[in-house]
Amino acid sequence: MKYLVTISRIVVGLLFVISGFVKLNDPLGFAYKLQEYFSTAVLNIPFLEPYALGIAIIVVVFEVVLGIFLLMGYKPRFTVWSLLLMIIFFTFLTFYSAYFDKVKDCGCFGDAMPLTPWQSFTKDIILLFFILILFLGVKHIKPIFSKLGTTVVALLSFLVSLSFAYYVLMHLPAIDFRAYKIGDNLQENMQLAPDAKRAIIDYEWTYTLNGEEKVLTDRGQGPAEYDDIINVETKEIQAADIPKIQDFSIESEDEDLTSYFLEKDKLMMIVAYNLKSSEKEGMAKLKALSDEALKKGYTVIGMTTSDEATKQEIKAKYDFDFDFYLCDEKVLKTIVRANPGVVILNKGTVMQKKHWNDIEDLKL
Repeated sequence: MKYLVTISRIVVGLLFVISGFVKLNDPLGFAYKLQEYFSTAVLNIPFLEPYALGIAIIVVVFEVVLGIFLLMGYKPRFTVWSLLLMIIFFTFLTFYSAYFDKVKDCGCFGDAMPLTPWQSFTKDIILLFFILILFLGVKHIKPIFSKLGTTVVALLSFLVSLSFAYYVLMHLPAIDFRAYKIGDNLQENMQLAPDAKRAIIDYEWTYTLNGEEKVLTDRGQGPAEYDDIINVETKEIQAADIPKIQDFSIESEDEDLTSYFLEKDKLMMIVAYNLKSSEKEGMAKLKALSDEALKKGYTVIGMTTSDEATKQEIKAKYDFDFDFYLCDEKVLKTIVRANPGVVILNKGTVMQKKHWNDIEDLKL
């Protein structure tokens, strides 16, 4: 039992630290995922949506700290009970999402390792197995440091985790796993690779021929002869690959200008998914930045989901000399974890990306 507990302790501890750190690196991304879970279409608890960021930070900090606590052997009964309650909750959540097909990506490892709900549910079942071993063998979990040393490390792990979460919220994720990271080309990420897998779908045809009911399974051709088609059911055997970027666009009220702008040598995109809720201090900084960029030959555009009246109101309020274009809200939140944020492109390749707090660091 002692060896099983040691193995379980290492596996669970490392997984919680890694999973927690990935989400801690991008707490806004995890908050957006929680908002999706809280929505009326999933768990139907929309009153929690405004508190998603606070809940996200608490959960991921607790996740990292619990993993460290377990590896150190700090307060083993408290740690194991907390791990057990947390994994039971997440196992229910991932099963609910998978069974009812509510959320396509669970967000367990953020954008670093997208998992389907069924994959995540399987992962949670495995973790539950290891945590139950820890629960039954909790007496074998011993501290690896002295009592004072363990307490100091435990406190430091909490403070460092909280500080790191605050830092990335005030700037940008320390590691960018998304398809809009510096160095990525948006046009390339919008295309499928030549060797991309295509969907394989089985069609089950129920039909009649000469008065007799028959069933045929094929890849979509259907029966060569029949009197009547009674029913057709499909089953996906292999999912098709999808581009890294699917819904990115730059649109005016009248036309799609995506290709036009992505061919520009020097393009500055000012991203503010919601102009009404964007940080006023950040918006005020954009006037001087955009004016300087325009003088240096940049094409400057705004990207938002806000309506035309709001766009014109903000443009007049801050005396902006550029226009705002439309893009999907989820895409804008993915491009840059700031409202507003700034992205510099060269023929579609991301050259620089900054939170509004770091606008002064942009090199034009």
